Amino acid sequence: MLTIAGGWVWDFWLADDGEQFHAFFLNAPTSLGDEERRHRAARIGHAVSSDLQSWQLRSSPFEVGLPGSFDETATWTGSVVRGDDGLWRMFYTGSQFLGDEPSVANIETVGVAVSDDLETWTKQPGPVVAAGSRWYETWGSSDWKEEAWRDPWVFRDPAGKGWHMLVTARANRGPLDDRGVIGHAFSTDLVTWEVRPPLTKPGSGFAHLEVPQVEQVDGIWVLLFSCTRSALSAEFAQRFPDAGTWAVVIDDPTKQFDLSRARPLTTEDLYSGRLTRGRDGQWVFLAFENHRPHGRFTGGISDPISFRLDESDQPLIVDAIPGIQR
Repeated sequence: MLTIAGGWVWDFWLADDGEQFHAFFLNAPTSLGDEERRHRAARIGHAVSSDLQSWQLRSSPFEVGLPGSFDETATWTGSVVRGDDGLWRMFYTGSQFLGDEPSVANIETVGVAVSDDLETWTKQPGPVVAAGSRWYETWGSSDWKEEAWRDPWVFRDPAGKGWHMLVTARANRGPLDDRGVIGHAFSTDLVTWEVRPPLTKPGSGFAHLEVPQVEQVDGIWVLLFSCTRSALSAEFAQRFPDAGTWAVVIDDPTKQFDLSRARPLTTEDLYSGRLTRGRDGQWVFLAFENHRPHGRFTGGISDPISFRLDESDQPLIVDAIPGIQR
C-alpha cells in the first residue's frame, strides 16, 4: 500500500516505463486538520515500484503555478502518456480558487508537463485546454460550485489517428444534480487540442463523473469512473447509496456512449479506481482507501486487486475483501 507519513494520499494515475511503475498521486499534509481542506492544498507526489505493492517515494514533479496562473492554488488529477517523439507528457488539472477558505468556488483547466525519464518534469505554458460554453457548463452560468474541467485521461486513438482526452465535465443544460458528462477533446499531436461535444448525455444520474479511464480488456472497452452518493442525482442516490468506483462496458471510447449499464464496482471505501497490467500481463485494479475502517478519511493507495470480465463480459473484481461489491 502506498502511503506517506503525515500526509493524505488520494487520486492517482500510473505510468509504466517497462522496468518500474510510476505512481503520481494527490497528497496534502494531515496537519491541515480537516480532511475537506486537502483539496485546495493538493500537490502531486511521485513514487516508484516494481510490483505495485512496495513503493519508494521520489521528488514531487512540480509545484503550483505563480499567482494569477491557471494552477495557482492546487494541482489535481491527471494522466501520463508517451508521444511518438519519445517524450512523456503529464496532463493534469490546474485549479484556481476564487476566494479564501472556506470558499470552494474554483476554475478547473488542463495543463501539461513534459519529461524524458518520468523523473524530471517541465511545465509547459497553459492551460492547454479548458471548458467552453458551447456544450459545457462554465463558471457563473449556473449555481454550481465550480467550473468542472478536470481529471484528464489521454489515450491514443484506436485507429492511430491522434489522441483523445476524456474529462470530468458538466453539460450546460439539465437539472443541476444531473449534468455530469464525460467531456471530450482531440489532438493530432498532443500539443494543440480541440474541444468536442461530450461523449455522454446529461440526465444519466450523475452530477459529475470523476477520474475517468478507458482500457481495452480482452478486446472489450471498459470505462471506469468514480462518484459517491453526494454527487448522484436524487434517483440514483436512492438506488446506489454506497457507490464508489463505477464501471461500464462501451463499444467505442471515441464516440458517444450510453451510461445506462454503468454499475458500482466498489463501495465508497475504494475510490478513484484504476486498471493497469501487472508484470505477468494480468489486469489488476487499484484504488485509494477512502473511509475504511473507522469512518474518517484514510488516504493511501491499495495493493493490486485481481480484475477480469465475467461470463457476460461485465467488469468484475475477483477478491472478496471489505469495500468490494461482487
